[in-house]
Amino acid sequence: MLESIRRYYSLTKPGVLYGNALTVAAGYFLAAQGNIDIALFIAVFIGSSMIIASACVINNYLDQDIDAIMDRTKKRVLVSGEVKGYRAVIFSIILGLVGVAILMLYTNTLVVILGLIGFVTYVVFYGMLSKRLSIHGTLVGSISGAIPIIAGYCAASGTIDIGAVLVFIILFAWQFPEFYSIAIYRSKEYKAAHIPVLPVIKGVRRTKIEILLYMAVFVVSTLLLTFFSYVGYTYFVIMASLGLYWLWLSIKGFSATDDDAWARRVFRFSMIIILALCIMLSIGPILP
Repeated sequence: MLESIRRYYSLTKPGVLYGNALTVAAGYFLAAQGNIDIALFIAVFIGSSMIIASACVINNYLDQDIDAIMDRTKKRVLVSGEVKGYRAVIFSIILGLVGVAILMLYTNTLVVILGLIGFVTYVVFYGMLSKRLSIHGTLVGSISGAIPIIAGYCAASGTIDIGAVLVFIILFAWQFPEFYSIAIYRSKEYKAAHIPVLPVIKGVRRTKIEILLYMAVFVVSTLLLTFFSYVGYTYFVIMASLGLYWLWLSIKGFSATDDDAWARRVFRFSMIIILALCIMLSIGPILP
């Protein structure tokens, strides 16, 4: 029984799931500005998380051919046959329906629409199409990856305003350095799987340039939240310090002698900065 639960749990891509769920919470707390409705928060957090999990499961189903080739994914339970494909699809449908039902019953129409947009964008436009066909798959995937934070935000605000636009841009921009750094140090695996990621198609130097540009967008957009009075100066100082270090790390990449080692450093720091961002978005409104 426990082993079966573990297998199905792994289909939800826990790392991706928890990361996105964290942004849902951050978006909610930012928009709430200290006025927390616990029931509403729990509803948007659980409902959104179940839709995200549903999308991850179906993505696992769609990517079986790719996963069988890449070292980091070839032991996934669908590839190994530990879980049958049709069972994964049923599991995904149940998760998605329950998630949508929770959002419909306890949040607002805008949140439901955003959840569905995020699901379709990730599963269809990213997983089925652009990921396999174009270097712009990262762009499409980044759109879906930036939806959860808006869903959390709009659960509290009920509308799309400047704050919602900014958090979308922040999460959208963050995903490029995060994914491109992975694509650099795993470029051989992506090439073997025939996935047209930027380092494989355009080269590492072009990828480094785009990493730097998207980092700059990320840093500026995070700081604009203070300018528009959504968060205080404590947030500004912390995020500015982390953002400038990330930019410095990116610039160092142009003189790096070991691109893979540099890319791993960029990726590791991307995890640190997104965690710090989510924490500061959550408490920033109540700090000076």
